[in-house]
Amino acid sequence: MDGSLIDQLIETVHQELIPKLQIESIDPHDPVKISYLPHPWQQLGAGNYAAVVYHPDYPNWVVKIYAPGRPGFEEEVEVYRRLGYHPAFSECLYAAEGFLILKRLHGVTLYDCIHRGLRIPKQVIKDIDEALDYARKRGLYPHDVHGRNVMMYHGRGLVVDISDFLQEEKCSKWNNLKRAYYWLYRPIFSPLRIRLPYFVLDIVRKSYRFFGKLKNSCDRIFYKIYARQNKKTHS
Repeated sequence: MDGSLIDQLIETVHQELIPKLQIESIDPHDPVKISYLPHPWQQLGAGNYAAVVYHPDYPNWVVKIYAPGRPGFEEEVEVYRRLGYHPAFSECLYAAEGFLILKRLHGVTLYDCIHRGLRIPKQVIKDIDEALDYARKRGLYPHDVHGRNVMMYHGRGLVVDISDFLQEEKCSKWNNLKRAYYWLYRPIFSPLRIRLPYFVLDIVRKSYRFFGKLKNSCDRIFYKIYARQNKKTHS
């Protein structure tokens, strides 16, 4: 790693990117929006709290910038500190004032693989499973691992977004994705090379979120009813 290049990139971010960038998060459940990105910066992606951009003069690194008012920056820095080095994860090289400079991961998200009809081999799923097990051994809690947060590169799996890995609550998104992979994708989508339009994928994503919230609400209601009945029994 060229330290002088990293220093140049840090200076460029502070002087040319951050003062001019216009980024906002309208809805915490939808990706953030960049309304102005200074030339020659390019946008790579956007999550619910932050966007990822890169400069063509520094192709091996990316800058992840949190939208104003959105949480998670300090937590993500801590997650990268605990992860250290692992081939399926990025690395944090610098962090300050709501942005991180990360090693760039190349590949196609599994979400885009489904859209483009690309074959996803089992090794990709195995690699991601192993990476998540590694994170657990480092005292982390893989959370919010879904099709937009994992990638495929030359038939191997990568985990792109680790910002929620300090959340201890149970998250079933990765297990649900694996279930869909083995039950639907491999027997149906992969052999037929079916391509799903983004609007269909977005409907699936929003429906999953809706039914997840509905299930959580029902679980809370049933728990309150059970607790109330149990209290009456012991009173």
